[in-house]
Amino acid sequence: MHTVLILVLLLLLLSFLILFFNCFLLGLQNVFVLHGKDLRLDIKESITLDEQTDLLWKFNSNNNIAKCGFNKNPVVYNKYTGKAEVFGQNYSLKLKNVQDSDSGDYTAVVVEEREQSVAEYKVIVQDPVTPADLTVDPVSNSSDSCDLTVTCSTVDFNVSSSFRCDGKNCAHAEEKDLKATKEFSSLIVYLEQDTIFCNHSNQVSWNQTMKVFLKDLLCGVCMLSPCRTTSPKTLYILIVIEYSQHTSYRVHYNIP
Repeated sequence: MHTVLILVLLLLLLSFLILFFNCFLLGLQNVFVLHGKDLRLDIKESITLDEQTDLLWKFNSNNNIAKCGFNKNPVVYNKYTGKAEVFGQNYSLKLKNVQDSDSGDYTAVVVEEREQSVAEYKVIVQDPVTPADLTVDPVSNSSDSCDLTVTCSTVDFNVSSSFRCDGKNCAHAEEKDLKATKEFSSLIVYLEQDTIFCNHSNQVSWNQTMKVFLKDLLCGVCMLSPCRTTSPKTLYILIVIEYSQHTSYRVHYNIP
């Protein structure tokens, strides 16, 4: 299980590094937040206001969220009343209960004789990832081995990998680990010992499905010659572990 966690963390780290590189080029800092949570946006440089200087928080350049003036309480505009809050000595912005419509560019601007941007964020609101569906389909078999296709899929995309099994063990028939990405979400399917894992993750949550390949399951899918003589019972176990909010298990036994 530690290896699984390390792989997921490495995957997320790689995504963050790519995003950091893009942010450096574009001047925006990407911030991912889980749908329904609160989000705090800070101004990193020290801000000092005077009678001729104001500070504005803006959304997508043309929507004013709040205004801060010298020796005045911050004013949150009507559209964002109850939704946004400015607090602290350096005028941090808090967005409450973020929704998909809150995704976009947020900018803090100091207004003097001219405007100067002092903080820029690209906020991306994401839902918890859904459980992935892990299926196994036999492709071909002989007396001592069989080939399987394992597909890890969600509503939006999928990734498949080929395995070869000999009745005792399974191994990748081609690439070691396969990964697919779409809009900041990733699917990865891989084999560890006798277990095939499928991870579905985004920047705010991840969900793991694992199918345990016991010898009886291999016999049931591949029907290799040793299985035909001993006629073992078929055992199928599917476990879904969801790490975004809680942990759940689905177990199904099929013993003829």
